[in-house]
Amino acid sequence: MSLRVAAGAPFVSRGRERLGEHEFVVALSLDRDWMSPDQAKRLIDVATSEGLLAREDGDLVATFDVEDVEVPDDFTPDESLFRERSAFETALGALDAAGEDRQEAVAAVNALQQDLGVTADVAAVLYARREGVDVEDAAAKAAEGL
Repeated sequence: MSLRVAAGAPFVSRGRERLGEHEFVVALSLDRDWMSPDQAKRLIDVATSEGLLAREDGDLVATFDVEDVEVPDDFTPDESLFRERSAFETALGALDAAGEDRQEAVAAVNALQQDLGVTADVAAVLYARREGVDVEDAAAKAAEGL
């Protein structure tokens, strides 16, 4: 998941689990030259809303194991990182990160959606929970849409 890679890269390059927000922005905008400082701040907002980053005592903390993040040499974040994702996209991203096959997950979500007569957001959350994947943030988004 490219959001996880982009959000994890500053922690990986600094070899730390906590970073000040300014240091995080500098790592993405100046050190890696991936984005502008404003885009880096937007990425913080999106990654926080997705549950990938948390704010603690004025610092940013990754809520995932940054040692598992591999930043490919040719990696460049794409514009889609700066928009908030739907509950469906968030749940699929969590399933992806948990090692689930994306195509099988989408098929199962579609089947649940038809069988239960619910939205794709709700079906994705239900499927992820059935698979034992934590999708608390996606569940909250899906509930807002009901």
